[in-house]
Amino acid sequence: MFLDLSQFREPRTHVERTYVPDGGGVVHGLTPQGEREAFRVMGPVRLSFDLLKDGTHYRLAGTVATRLSLDCSRCLEPLDFPVDGVFDLLYVPHTENVAAAEEVEVEEDDLGTAYYRDERIDLGQLMREQFYLAIPMKPLCRESCRGLCPQCGTNLNTGTCACTNSWTDPRLEGLRALAGRRGGEA
Repeated sequence: MFLDLSQFREPRTHVERTYVPDGGGVVHGLTPQGEREAFRVMGPVRLSFDLLKDGTHYRLAGTVATRLSLDCSRCLEPLDFPVDGVFDLLYVPHTENVAAAEEVEVEEDDLGTAYYRDERIDLGQLMREQFYLAIPMKPLCRESCRGLCPQCGTNLNTGTCACTNSWTDPRLEGLRALAGRRGGEA
């Protein structure tokens, strides 16, 4: 899932790619070997961008769109999440990413800069980053999701349980015992 930069001679080129997931929601080349994602890809990934070449610097500005399947952070049920992300990234050669011996402040312009190596840009990494930027911190199947019972694990959206929600802080047992003795003296 690499973009071979040696093929692009014009200063501006439009690129469109579509990647289709297999039956398990995996787009080959999207996830590094041995890693597990927080999402599954449920539809074709449409990647469309303009490639602007300026010497050894390449600017990719475009969109990535697909449907992801996520787990609700409260009830753990799967939910469908559409992604329609816009990106504008400047790719510079990896050799320009020289680590300084001293601390360097990250500037606003640095956030849109990425690096390429061996005349190739990893489009899989670009798409993964855009997916993670689009996913909410706590995805919910719906705002009113009641989640799981903390005692028995019943999904409270689909059923009820007989668990009691009374909890006492064990750190206060000493005070409770003291209060119980004073109540018996009166």
